[in-house]
Amino acid sequence: MKTIPVDSEKHIQILKSNQYFDDLPDNLLREISERMSLYIYQRGEVLLWEGEACEGLCILEQGSAKIFRLSPQGRQYIVRILQEGDTFAEVPAFDGGKSPVNVEALEVCRVWVINSEMLRGLVLAHPEFSQKVLDNFGKMLRGMVRMVSEMAFYQVTHRLARMIQEDLPLEKNIPQWTQEQLAARLGTVREVVARSLKELERSGAIKIEDRRIQIADKEIFRQWVHL
Repeated sequence: MKTIPVDSEKHIQILKSNQYFDDLPDNLLREISERMSLYIYQRGEVLLWEGEACEGLCILEQGSAKIFRLSPQGRQYIVRILQEGDTFAEVPAFDGGKSPVNVEALEVCRVWVINSEMLRGLVLAHPEFSQKVLDNFGKMLRGMVRMVSEMAFYQVTHRLARMIQEDLPLEKNIPQWTQEQLAARLGTVREVVARSLKELERSGAIKIEDRRIQIADKEIFRQWVHL
């Protein structure tokens, strides 16, 4: 990890493109811009460790990263894949506690970090910012409820189909993931993912060529997605 100096106008540009700050007044954006820094992480570098203090709210400007947790046995569960423009570390940034997750760079990442103490002060001083925070936390909670519901009510094959659908539009190839990575995202093990992939392929929903998943029949695939 290394810190990169950037002029203040770039700070403002990043804030205006983010869901927490996009419609805040310029004077408030300039105040926030004074308490943010840009860091670069290499592939495989950990941006955030579970159980550690967090410097602030993070905005991923470039690259991709994974949010994950580890079981007591060391098995990894991928909570979310972060893409350019995504925000993370909201929970420790706003409640002042420790990070509940780990975050690891999947490629070279440029990450903006906005000081958490300053953000908590903004919540108290500016109702419009407080409402933005509440709105985004509501979206996060709804997303977590959906994830828990899918784990409880959907078999792995259906969850795999739904994950493929979310990754890219149906007419495009799905990015290359190892079966271990797919299993980590689905909260299962590699052997179960292998069986689920074969089940989707036998049904005619997908085809796998050169270790890449493609949608073979959109209608059959939608049936798997929607049970």
